Amino acid sequence: MASLPSLRQLKYLVALAEHLNFTRAAAACFVTQSTLSAGLKELESTLAANLVERDRQRVVITALGAEVAARARHLISQAEDLVELAAGAAEPMSGTLRLGVIPTIAPFLLPRVLPGLRTRYPKLKLLLREDLTASLLARLQAAQLDLALIALPYDTGNLLEQPLFDDEFWLAGRADDPVFKSKRLTVTGEITQRLLLLEEGHCLREHTLAACPRNAQSNPSGVEATSLLTLVEMVESGIGLALVPEIALKSGLLKRTALVARPLAPPAPRRTLALVARPSSARTAELQLLADFVIESHKRGERAVLTSLGRRNRGAR
Repeated sequence: MASLPSLRQLKYLVALAEHLNFTRAAAACFVTQSTLSAGLKELESTLAANLVERDRQRVVITALGAEVAARARHLISQAEDLVELAAGAAEPMSGTLRLGVIPTIAPFLLPRVLPGLRTRYPKLKLLLREDLTASLLARLQAAQLDLALIALPYDTGNLLEQPLFDDEFWLAGRADDPVFKSKRLTVTGEITQRLLLLEEGHCLREHTLAACPRNAQSNPSGVEATSLLTLVEMVESGIGLALVPEIALKSGLLKRTALVARPLAPPAPRRTLALVARPSSARTAELQLLADFVIESHKRGERAVLTSLGRRNRGAR
């Protein structure tokens, strides 16, 4: 039987393919440069193939080396899932869980969820990373994250999806904007023309565009925001209107602004919050447990909002 490369050797190749520099790749693997170089030579000898071209000026990964590195990432990911499966079999929701969250969800949902999560699962150490959807899914596939909290629809490939709840979009604008005189608000006509967008990479941008009629042009000015907070500031300055997620509104996004938000006529555009994981992940039990907890926390928060509104209405009588 032919000898097989080791995971250690494959990790060296993956690190070098990412950094294209022996010093930085060795530092990423917590080994010396000579150790990394020797490991790569052993890998090339085992495979009887040239994976890396070296000279004093640069490092080049050959075409075969790039293919081996891509497959190595998958193998390493599966090996790490295997270790986590054994470690977490006895007690789910304990140890370290690496969770990625997109920026249009993290500041509005996590403050409602995390305190109760720490209380219910005190042995769980949650490491959070906020990033755009594409980056989170790439890190998830590379086993740099265990789970990701994103918004659908989005093409997640072969990843497991666990929907949580729907999040409707409301129309936000200045309180004196004539558009709010209408009793029925729909994403058509003037509203479509005045909608502002987040920059490329934000799924909320795509969800806003999907809410517009086909062939309709939104944001003709080309002005784009880098975050939801910036988008709100642009709307407050009178540049245009925006579709804002309901969870952001209920967390107080428009407080201390001159803006109002109104629900759109049914069927209102919406997104679906969801947790995603690798099919090979050993954290599928935690995927379901965390999903159940987020859904429970969201429903509890909704009931609290309704109770607060009821008290406010009774006090106004």
